[in-house]
This record gives sequence, C-alpha cells and structure tokens, in this order.
Amino acid sequence: MSNLLINELSEKWEKSGINKGDVVLLHSNIKRLLLDFKSKGVKLDIKLIIKSFLDSLGPEGTLILPLFNFSFTKGETFNINSTPSKMGALTEYFRKNFNIIRTGHPIYSFAVYGKKISNFLNLDNYSGHSEESPFGILKKLNGKIAVLDLEDQDAMTFYHHVEEINQVDYRYFKKFKGNYIDKNEINTSKTYALYVRKLELGIKTHVNPAGELLWKEGLYKGHKPLFKSGLRTIESKILFNFISDIIRSGKAKNILYKIN
Repeated sequence: MSNLLINELSEKWEKSGINKGDVVLLHSNIKRLLLDFKSKGVKLDIKLIIKSFLDSLGPEGTLILPLFNFSFTKGETFNINSTPSKMGALTEYFRKNFNIIRTGHPIYSFAVYGKKISNFLNLDNYSGHSEESPFGILKKLNGKIAVLDLEDQDAMTFYHHVEEINQVDYRYFKKFKGNYIDKNEINTSKTYALYVRKLELGIKTHVNPAGELLWKEGLYKGHKPLFKSGLRTIESKILFNFISDIIRSGKAKNILYKIN
C-alpha cells in the first residue's frame, strides 16, 4: 500500500515540474493533502510524503527543506543539532528522521539530503540570503523552488535573496549576536546578519503580486495553492533574473513590498 501511495504522489509532483536529478528547495503546507487522503479512508503519514518527493527526484536528485527558526533574534541559544524547525511538521520530521545535513545560519538554516549534499556541507554563511547562502548555492546549481499549497507571501523567501544581491534600498543589514552550539556541541558567541525591512519606513513584505506576474508570464509550472496537486515549481535562475529585472526597473514597490 505504501509503495502505491508513494507512486501516486510522485506522479503528481512530476506533473508539476519535479524531474529526476533535480535539486529542489521545497516549501510546504501538507494539511490539505492529509485531509484529502483521509476523506478517501487513507491515512497518509509524513514519511510517505517525503519519500514521494525523493522518489520523484531519484538517486541523483537533492531535496532541501527550510528549518527556519527565529529564536536567535530574540536572544535564545541556537543548537544546530537540536533547535527545531518552525516551518511545519514536514520539515521537522525531515530534520529528525532522515540523514540530512543542516546548514549553519541560526535563523535561515536548511536540511539537505541527496546527491548534491556536499555542496552544502559545513556551510556557515554569515548573511541569511547572500550568494554564499543555500539560496545562492541553489541558484548556482540551477535548482528549482517548489511550493505546495502556500501563497508566495508565505513561502518564497528566495525573493529576499534577490533583494539582497540587488541591494534594494528598502532593506538593510541587521546583525544578531548570540550563543551558538555547533555540531560538536561547542558553545560560542557568534554574530550573523539578515537583510531586513526598514520598519521605520513602514516597509511590509508584499510579494503575491510578483507571484501573479510569474503565473502570467508562464514561468511557474504546476498548480496554484489549493487547486489540484497544489504544487508549483520554478527554476531558481529564471526567478532570480525575473525579480532582478523588476527591482532594476524601479517597479519593486507594490510588487515586492508596500508601505503601510
């Protein structure tokens, strides 16, 4: 039964643009997926969902999940071995039950599993969205971003990578210093940065309009949230260039951000 479910799901993902050998960063909300199968009398567990994505990618593929946790910004200790993900049940299960490696930024860390894992090994990027971050590595590998049943506003953190690289004037570098426990359980004080909104100017992230433009231009492949599979994909380089063009043409306001 489990193999049949994995095959059924992996076929859905493949129709939305996930191919063998891809490097994929997945943002997900699995609530509707679980409820859909429950309504058919089938209990779908998280492990099977992860395995279905790995099946779609094959042995040459790589799966990346966000393990974001913002407690470091509030003065709490980050432990790379045990600090939980705040990005949903799928990501935390992946962190705890698969042989992943975790990247080092204490706020924007990622779980990586698969063929290209060595590209992320011992990664300890200072800035959360820099070229040296998993976002930049994903782009260099021409990886894809996949989003399951989430709007751009709630998922597409890659936009902030594009904003940082283009040094938009409505964000700035903010430093965060705190206790950091590494993979060897050594506790030190470390400083990291994020390219954050200028709150004093009333800047608010507002990226759903950018998502609509991506659909309009045919750059997203798959389905919108809560429709059919609910999964959409896009190549990271295509996304980077498209959003960079918006920024460089002076059109970011009301497409990537708004002012309250």
